[in-house]
Amino acid sequence: MKTPKKSQRKGLSSLEYEEHVISIIAGLLQHLTAQNRTRVLVKFDENEFEKIERLGELHFKYLGKVNAVDKVLQDEMKESGEKLDEDEVYLRRLDKGLFTLQLVDYIILEASVANPLVKEKIQKIIHLRRGSLETIKAIVDEYAQNLGDDNKEWKQRQEENINKLLEQF
Repeated sequence: MKTPKKSQRKGLSSLEYEEHVISIIAGLLQHLTAQNRTRVLVKFDENEFEKIERLGELHFKYLGKVNAVDKVLQDEMKESGEKLDEDEVYLRRLDKGLFTLQLVDYIILEASVANPLVKEKIQKIIHLRRGSLETIKAIVDEYAQNLGDDNKEWKQRQEENINKLLEQF
């Protein structure tokens, strides 16, 4: 889960590379069935939870980016005196790292529910940096609310899965 050196990335920026990797892992967790899904989740236990530590790093990295864009948006609203369009605000937040943050937190949620030791480790990481598990819940809940309209059956199934995970977290 480490970002490779620039010479090994072939044209992708480190942020694009991280987003691709996180998207792939989240996609695997969303679409794999029992045995294969368990195999992916077990990877987060390996090497003294190094992948969970990396997810914690990514959570705070992208949370900082989203908080920065939120501050810019608030400043813009104060300057103009007008309320910005909700869709525009959401798209700007997604563009500045919210999408990756949502997927990172979704993966954290999946891994934590699957293994109590992972949850314990992520709690330590979050509390060490003065964060909150409620932030993770709120971000994943926002992700569930904005899954899209293309495939209503998949969206409903995914929302139910996320809500179940949020209850168990």
